[in-house]
Amino acid sequence: MSDVRSIWNGAISFGLVSIPIKLMNATENHSISFRQIHTEDGGRIRYRKVCETEDREVPSSEIGKAYEDADGTMIPITDEDLASLPIPTTRTIEIVAFVPADRIDPLQMDTAYYLSANGAPAAKPYTLLREALKRSQKVAVAKFALRGRERLGMLRVVDDVIAMHGLLWPDEIRAPENVAPDEGVTVRDKELDLADALMDTLGEVDLAELHDDYREAVEELIAAKASGEAVPSAPAAEASGGKVIDLMSALENSVRQARGAQGARREDAEVKPLRKRAAKKTAAGSAKPASTKKKAPAKKAASAKSATSAKKATSKSAAGEKSSDASPPKKAPARKKAPA
Repeated sequence: MSDVRSIWNGAISFGLVSIPIKLMNATENHSISFRQIHTEDGGRIRYRKVCETEDREVPSSEIGKAYEDADGTMIPITDEDLASLPIPTTRTIEIVAFVPADRIDPLQMDTAYYLSANGAPAAKPYTLLREALKRSQKVAVAKFALRGRERLGMLRVVDDVIAMHGLLWPDEIRAPENVAPDEGVTVRDKELDLADALMDTLGEVDLAELHDDYREAVEELIAAKASGEAVPSAPAAEASGGKVIDLMSALENSVRQARGAQGARREDAEVKPLRKRAAKKTAAGSAKPASTKKKAPAKKAASAKSATSAKKATSKSAAGEKSSDASPPKKAPARKKAPA
């Protein structure tokens, strides 16, 4: 955590226990940023902060903040004014309750932060709160002030660290009015069965294996334009034209397609390691030459053939001896008597 810059220093108020902490962002943005340019000559477009009264550009050191009243009057507000507000959450994350995690509506979830113990004396109370959250299997609901306004937060344990999710206030969540389809729509049991089959076929996914395809495509586009190569183009999408689809047919085709993709993934998992091993053997020179491989079966076949012939000859000889032993001896022809 030492290499992550803290964005706020304060304390967690846990009853009468105060835990000095540092607040740091738990997430980072990997999206590709673009600059604005003048399309005629490629010149960079920059924003300049100009004072409307003097009609001149002013540096950041001369810029403050103000609240614009309904009549347009500007009421200056300084950082000192905000820091001296008579509320306990200006430098404190004040825990107000402990609730089951499923009580927090995911719609309220906002930015995520890590809370780090600030100094050696904070280690013991920090660990106490962390272990209490683990054992209770609850999350802490807290109030804190950051960037000019008070917010709600949810504290939970991630590995051995206390993390805090900023929460939107309940009145900041819009009611889903006029969003759901008409109530007249009905779904048949057979359609639900196919939807269940599709869900089972798709199964689960390891979220760590998912990646940003759009960012990769943008990187390839930038690399192609930088090197003067042809820009990759997307295949033409089929126009749906707003036509009504056969839901049952679409579900059945989806299940078939998902099962086929699943089978292909299994086949790749079984075949690829064998190919890699074969390639390694050939590269290392440990595989036998092709001529040796061809000769071996021929020798084997020849020896098998001679063995078969010898076996047949032996069988014939044995059969001949057996037949001669078994046949009765022939009588000698009788001599003719000489005439008297």
